[in-house]
Amino acid sequence: MPAADRETVERALVFDARGLTKVYAMGDVPVHALRGIDFDLRASEFVVLLGPSGSGKSTLLNILGGLDTPTAGQVLYEGEDLARADDAALTEYRRRHVGFVFQFYNLSPSLTARENVALVTEIADDPMAPDEALRLVGLEHRLDHFPAQLSGGEQQRVAIARAIAKRPAVLLCDEPTGALDITTGIVVLEAIARVNDELGTATVVITHNAAIAAMADRVVRLADGRIAGVERHESRQRAAELVW
Repeated sequence: MPAADRETVERALVFDARGLTKVYAMGDVPVHALRGIDFDLRASEFVVLLGPSGSGKSTLLNILGGLDTPTAGQVLYEGEDLARADDAALTEYRRRHVGFVFQFYNLSPSLTARENVALVTEIADDPMAPDEALRLVGLEHRLDHFPAQLSGGEQQRVAIARAIAKRPAVLLCDEPTGALDITTGIVVLEAIARVNDELGTATVVITHNAAIAAMADRVVRLADGRIAGVERHESRQRAAELVW
C-alpha cells in the first residue's frame, strides 16, 4: 500500500522513545552507542534504519526489542516504559509482542521447517498455524524439509515465518539480507514486505544497503549514535524494483 494511502488511516503509536542514551564501559573507557535519540513507530509502518557500523542501529533495535535497556531516556511501548521494566517483564514483552529476524538464521538443524516454526507457536497466546506462516513467506512447498535441505534464502524465510507466527505487533530485522546474494536477498525482502502489508505488523529493518531504503515508509539515518536525518516516502518500491 502506498505510504500516502496508509497515512489516511490513523495509526496507533507503537513505540515512543525519547532521549535514548546508551553507554557501554570498555575497561575504563566509556563508549557512547546512543546519544539522546528520539524515535517513534506506528502500527503497520515500515521503517529502515540506515547507517554505517557503529552508528547505533543495532543498539537501538535491541532496546526496542527488550534485549537491552538504555542508560538514560524512556521507551514507551503502548504506554509502558520498557526502560523501567525488570527482566521478567522484558521476557514476557519479547515473548508476546516482538518477532526478531537476524542475519544468521538460528534454526534447529534436527527439525523441519514446520517444526522450527512450531517451536514458537507452542508458547504463543494466539499463534497462526506453522503452515500458514510458511505460506506467507512462500514456503508452503518446503514444510517438511530440514535446514540442510534449504538454501540460505529459504532458511531466512523460515526464520521470518518463525518470527511472525506468534502474530507479533512488531517485527525487528537486523541485517536480514546481510549473508545473502542480491537475488536471494530480494526474495527475503519481498517476504518481509508481505508480512508488513498482510498482517499490518510494524516493521523495522536495519541495513547498510541504501537501496533497501526505497522500500520503506520512512528512513531513519544514524551516525555516531545520533539521528542524522529522516526521510519519508510518498510511495514504496517493491523489492523486485530495487537497484543494488
